[in-house]
Amino acid sequence: MKLSKHSVSLAAIILLAGGCASMSGAEPMAAKPMAANPMVGGAAMYPTKNIVENAVNSKDHTTLVAAVKAAGLVDTLMSAGPFTVFAPTNAAFAKLPAGTVDTLLKPENKATLTAVLTYHVVPGTLTAADLAAMAKANGGKAVLTTVQGAKLTVWGKDGKWYVTDAKGGQAQITIADVRQSNGVIHVVDSVLLPG
Repeated sequence: MKLSKHSVSLAAIILLAGGCASMSGAEPMAAKPMAANPMVGGAAMYPTKNIVENAVNSKDHTTLVAAVKAAGLVDTLMSAGPFTVFAPTNAAFAKLPAGTVDTLLKPENKATLTAVLTYHVVPGTLTAADLAAMAKANGGKAVLTTVQGAKLTVWGKDGKWYVTDAKGGQAQITIADVRQSNGVIHVVDSVLLPG
């Protein structure tokens, strides 16, 4: 499956699992200031570097980086974008059933891996404030179309923000607004799956 520059968003999801501002509620999410150079996985995330340049330094995102490489999405994620990535951490991948990640990383499963990764990417740059405004304007839920083509829904409850996938699975946004030169990353605590 050949991906356009806009498909980079998919890969960006995987690589951009780090973040800088915690999302703690509908209004606070939009109002939280961003750190200049947030630390993710023991490494600073610099807004002057692209998704790949930042992600390879995070010890918390080695699974994501390996998946991006296996899917052949590195060049895409280094492109201009911009992309919004809902990036799962190593711990998020560890929640999948035993053997899932190893199976996805096999060459014969590249198309499936690419679909999963691109499902975490949305074209354009959507900050926490943008997502909160979209949700407020749409009855509390922001519905986004991913690079993969399926929908994600972002919503807030009890001071926390979540993303619901096409299968009804939920991930909490734990760190928002990790700025990159080619977009923004929001760290999530679970892997999102297309329908």
